[in-house]
Amino acid sequence: MPALESAEGAVPDQSSRLKSLGVELNALNTIAEEERTQKPRSLFWPWFGSNVSVLGLSYGSYLLAFGISLWQATIVGLIGVVFSFLLCGVVSIAGKRGSAPTMVLSRAPFGVHGNRAPSALSWLLAVGWETVLASLAVLATATVFTQLGWDGGVGTKILALAAVVVLVLAGGIAGFDVIMKMQKWITIVTGVLTVVYIVLVSDRIDFTAVSNLPAGSPQGLMGGCVFVMTGFGLGWVISAADFSRYLPRNTPSSRVTGWTTFGGSLAPAVLLIFGILLAGSSPKLNTAIGLDPIGALATLLPTWFLVPFAIVTVLGLVGGAVLGIYSSGLALMSAGIPVPRYVAAGVDGVLMTAGAIYVAFFATSFIGPFQGFLITLGVPVAAWCGIFLADLLLRREDYVERDLYDPRGRYGGTPALPLLILGLSTVVGWGLVTNTFAGWLTWQGFLLEPLGLGGRGGAWAYANLGVLVALVLGFAGTLALSRAAVRRQESPPAPAEAPEAILGTVQ
Repeated sequence: MPALESAEGAVPDQSSRLKSLGVELNALNTIAEEERTQKPRSLFWPWFGSNVSVLGLSYGSYLLAFGISLWQATIVGLIGVVFSFLLCGVVSIAGKRGSAPTMVLSRAPFGVHGNRAPSALSWLLAVGWETVLASLAVLATATVFTQLGWDGGVGTKILALAAVVVLVLAGGIAGFDVIMKMQKWITIVTGVLTVVYIVLVSDRIDFTAVSNLPAGSPQGLMGGCVFVMTGFGLGWVISAADFSRYLPRNTPSSRVTGWTTFGGSLAPAVLLIFGILLAGSSPKLNTAIGLDPIGALATLLPTWFLVPFAIVTVLGLVGGAVLGIYSSGLALMSAGIPVPRYVAAGVDGVLMTAGAIYVAFFATSFIGPFQGFLITLGVPVAAWCGIFLADLLLRREDYVERDLYDPRGRYGGTPALPLLILGLSTVVGWGLVTNTFAGWLTWQGFLLEPLGLGGRGGAWAYANLGVLVALVLGFAGTLALSRAAVRRQESPPAPAEAPEAILGTVQ
């Protein structure tokens, strides 16, 4: 019998030392029943803490760039936020049904070996987000120091980067229990200080100017909605079950979905609406946000609140980066890299640091590369999400743990159909989006003209239609074509394994 992927792959003495230091020993293995002690409401803390960042204010500016009005931006923004986190909530159901990370549960539709492709995608997305969040924390700190009349140059950026990296790596390496505690305190501190920020700058809102923003086209509405989806919940779907796997199997699915959706969407919804009001009131601020999205918001504050603003900014961004590095480490392991979880988190931390150095010290713009990143990866992530959700919907039984680690088991090694659906959905999706932020991505949008949508310069060019199409194709294709395969997987009786086998053994 093949060995399950173990908690850390460490010898017993090393495992004892790691445990004594507070390092989580679980990795890709199934969580033991006695460890599934979390409550559904505990999901509120990581999801709120990782999305309370004042970066949400900046999305108000990004939405208005689609040429839409106040009410249009508010409606499509709320739809994008809530729907995208609802997807996370549904994916989280798989976590409590299988008690394993998202990229292990994804082996059910994609196979043990075939799932390495989605795992690599998940890893790339998570590392990208970590880099974005760390970079923003550095840029915002430098701006705040400059506002205070202090040195906001290279030295300050280096110190800020070092502090962010230490916090993120500490949480990512320690693992689940430490992250849950960190997120609770991040939620409390950032929640309070964010409310103070809103009160302090509310007098900068010009309701007349915002109300006079002209209405936009249907294409602008769709483009804005999809951009918000990719910037919020859709960026988390590929790791959502990582935080619900510690729930008991009998936890009501509605509570898993509800707490995840509520925790993830509450702060972004409030911040997004307030950000729309701020950006719509000042064209100058709107432009500044594109260069330094969070630092520009600091210029509105009285001097005495700049230090608390820096604290709330860094903590909010660290909250998201910690969750990202935890999931990216698991994804790297699931992609086939044979290292312990804490080593995988360390590797991702090095890459995050390198990327943040480039963005903070050498890049000339933020919003352009950021949009290009979201659009390009948003398409295959949406396709994967559609496939995973349809597969979850088709399953009547919980996952058979041991077969998630055995290519000879019921889930197979490399089933062709789901990979074909993923590939086709991604290709079609890329054909329906445009990306002018990188020269090597200008080939995207190749289906816009053949389908009569005006080509790369037409009205639908920036509607990001391909993200929604990839989501629908992945879901519908799996629902229509994979039903028989799922029934075959669920027909054999589950193997009777000893509890020790389910927990996993050292490879």
